Amino acid sequence: MKKTLFMLMAIVCAITAVNAQQQQAKKTTSILEIYDVEKGTRTVVKEFDGMHIEAPNWTMDGKWLVFNSRGRLYKISPDNPTEPILINTEFAGACNNDHVLSFDGKSIAISHGTKEDRRSRVYTLPIEGGTPRLITPLAPSYLHGWSPDGKMLAYCAFRDNSKIQDIYVIPAEGGEEIRLTTAEGLDDGPEYSPDGKYIWFNSVRTGLMQVWRMKADGSEQTQMTFDEQSNAWFPHVSPDGKQVVYLIYHKGDLEPHQHVANKNVELRLMSAEGGEYKTVVKLFGGQGTINVNSWAPDSKRFAFVSYRLEE
Repeated sequence: MKKTLFMLMAIVCAITAVNAQQQQAKKTTSILEIYDVEKGTRTVVKEFDGMHIEAPNWTMDGKWLVFNSRGRLYKISPDNPTEPILINTEFAGACNNDHVLSFDGKSIAISHGTKEDRRSRVYTLPIEGGTPRLITPLAPSYLHGWSPDGKMLAYCAFRDNSKIQDIYVIPAEGGEEIRLTTAEGLDDGPEYSPDGKYIWFNSVRTGLMQVWRMKADGSEQTQMTFDEQSNAWFPHVSPDGKQVVYLIYHKGDLEPHQHVANKNVELRLMSAEGGEYKTVVKLFGGQGTINVNSWAPDSKRFAFVSYRLEE
């Protein structure tokens, strides 16, 4: 049985690798967009021809969208989208799509693959750029959340050579990390609610990837989505605390623990109290589309990235 399962996993991995190679041979156009929740409209901010961008954050003053590309961070005005401006992260040139802005708008936290072992660690630096400060010596650590009071960072991590990814928090100034989840499988995307009471995340513990919520201390872990036809990722709570946007992959398009690029996906909205959802955007994307919180400060809009592959 184990041998058969291993062979099936190997076949799936081989097919995925072939598909990835075929897609990499195609030219990618990244499309930075904004969805207006009240109007129900999507607007293109800018198309990036041949430049792969991911994971927009909206700054707290509403003036900029921050995104990553080729290991670096950039910002662009959503109202006057000229050429993107490079944010100086000095030695941190392997930033992935897990970057978060502090609630006071003064700092940014990044996940950077360190030169020594290329494993992701969490750093913080001023929002205008500067020298990154190491926060998580242990690796890999994938950042996703910053508490509203600025005191804690939330991230997911593998520890002690385990294949189980759990959620941890650590003081934003550095210190001892605290493990919050212990379920089998993969927990990902931890993000604080604006009032600081909850951490939202996604977990595969029930078979499919679903959205969950827990108290900030890790207690009362509660499933919030129950769709048996999709895998739900990266819940982001609006600044007013009323709505949650998240991404779904269709069941069968990939394994529940995977979040890959170049799939037909959906962005859904639901109340922060749970309940019925509404699909608001259908797009070609996935990994990089909405990995981090991208709500505008007014809670009326959110940013995302869709993609177009061309020969």
